Parts: sequence; structure tokens; C-alpha cells
Amino acid sequence: MSLSNFRPAATGLAFVVALAACTSNASAPSASRPPASGSGPAGTIRLYTSVTQDTVDAVLGAFGEAYPDVTVDLFRAPTGEVDARIAAERREGRILADVLWATDPLSVQQYDAEGLLRDWRPGNAAAVPAEYRQDRFWGTRLLNVVIVAHQDVDPRPTSWDDLTDAAHRDRVALSDPGFAGSALGTMAYFALTDAYGFDYLRALADNGATQVQSVGDVITGVAEGQFAAGMSLDKSVRDAVDAGSPVQLVWPQPGAIAIYSPIAVFAASANATAAEAFANYVLGPEAQAAIAFTGWQPVRPDVAWELSDGDVVQPDWLAAFARRDELLREYRAIFGG
Repeated sequence: MSLSNFRPAATGLAFVVALAACTSNASAPSASRPPASGSGPAGTIRLYTSVTQDTVDAVLGAFGEAYPDVTVDLFRAPTGEVDARIAAERREGRILADVLWATDPLSVQQYDAEGLLRDWRPGNAAAVPAEYRQDRFWGTRLLNVVIVAHQDVDPRPTSWDDLTDAAHRDRVALSDPGFAGSALGTMAYFALTDAYGFDYLRALADNGATQVQSVGDVITGVAEGQFAAGMSLDKSVRDAVDAGSPVQLVWPQPGAIAIYSPIAVFAASANATAAEAFANYVLGPEAQAAIAFTGWQPVRPDVAWELSDGDVVQPDWLAAFARRDELLREYRAIFGG
């Protein structure tokens, strides 16, 4: 999906963002005010993102009020489609995007390793916990991978191991790591964690687990009774429950898998000043409050978040960076695709 010159009417949105910001912990720093119109960053930037539309809309609306002289051209699509567009542009000679706001760090690290990301540090970088940032990209939100189960499932799975039980044979769904960034991070967690490893993924396959395309397809399949349970995202499951879907969110043992959603500026940006201003803004307290308001966990611990249901675990990101292609090959040998 492509939207040009995105500039939503933000009067009502500004109230929503201000209200969300008021829920921040007392220790949250006040954001520095950007320059007045005509004296700060200006022009057009291109944003490529796989972040959900409601969150992009909320952040761009707030950014548009703070930086009225910057226009954002938006391309939003799933991770696989964003990567395909970038690959096509590289073949044609130049990446046209200024900013990449992705779902998972594995999708961004490959560009960093190839020297495609701008070497700079946002003013808000220090607010991002060290485990959720690298030198040239920084986490903006946390996606917690959980179990989604049909509301009538019996027995109810309570752990990742339960998905390999014979009771759920042929009735478990997971999304494609080549399409969905959260699935790529999830695969890396299982593959690189001693308690699971590829043996766990083989056990899922041997038990008849089905790979579908997206996390939304997982939820739809569970709601329709095609599957008893599957792996999806906490925000997506909550949205489905709120919409009346016959599913439930299970926060599994030993924890939900936390995937951080990074932002970066491309080295070839044609408007680096405005691109840096946008990336820095997304890491700031107002944008973080907007992210929280739309249902995602903000990466900054000084912005209030009340929807966590239990412990979280995460991949060994450095090991995953080094072995990304190898892990995908071995996964494909198990599930195909």
C-alpha cells in the first residue's frame, strides 16, 4: 500500500496523543520543542515501513504537527514486500527511501551489514534500552509473540511446548518468516535457544503444524476453527478479542517472545536532516505515547504500559544476525516455502 504526501488532519489526534502522554510515568522527560515553522527541517522524506497502519497514522499525525514543513511519502507493506521493493531499487541503482521503520531487527541488520544505513545517533537514542538498539538502528516498540487459541480449545495450551502435543495434532498454525518480520524473530528465538532448537521446530512440523502467510492469517484460522491454536502477536490478538472474535490470548511459559521494531535512516537519504528528525521523533516521548495508545508496547521504559501479562524472552540477536541466512535455510528444510 502506498500513500503519497501523508498529512492527516491531526486536531483530534493531537488530543489523543496528549492524553496518552499524560499516562507516562512521572520520570518521563519532557520532549524538546522542534523549531518553529520555517526554521527547522523541511521538504519531503520517504518512509518505508511494515508497522501497522493505525500506529503509522498516529505517529505521522503527531509528527506533522511538530514538524509542519516536512512531508512524508509513505509506503507501508509486510516485511517481505518492503524488502522486495528495496531490492528492486538497489538493482535500479539507488534506494529511494529515506527512513526504514521495520518490524524486526533481523530485517534491518542485513542492510546495516552492507553499509546502507546512515552512521549517526539520535538525541533520544539513550532512552532506548541497550538490548533493543544497535549503532545505526534503534527499537521503537516491542511486539510480543504469544499463543492465540480458540475460546473453546481443550486442552488449553499454556506453554510453547504444548503446541507439539498430540492433542493439537494438525491444528497449530505459525506464520512465514519470509513474509512476516515477527515470525523471523520467533524462528530465531526457537532455533537459537538450547531448550528448543531446531528439534522443537521439527516437532511442530511432525505434529502437523501448518505454515500460513501472516500473523493475521493465524488468528483468522483459529477463529474459524481450522486451527486450535497458533503463534501470533499480543496486540493483534487483543484487537481480535475486542472485535468479538472467538479467540483468546495465552501468555505462554516461559514467556512471550519479545521482538523489537527498529527504525533507521538510509545512508543514501536525499533529505537526511528531515529523515533524522523523524527517526529521533519516533524515539521521543510523544511518539512513544502514540505507539502505546495504538496497542503496542513502547520501547521506552519511561512511557507507561499496562498490558503486559507475564514474562518475556528474546532471541540472542547477535547470534541471529550472524546466522540469519543459515537459520532460514534450515527452517525452510523443515517447513518448505
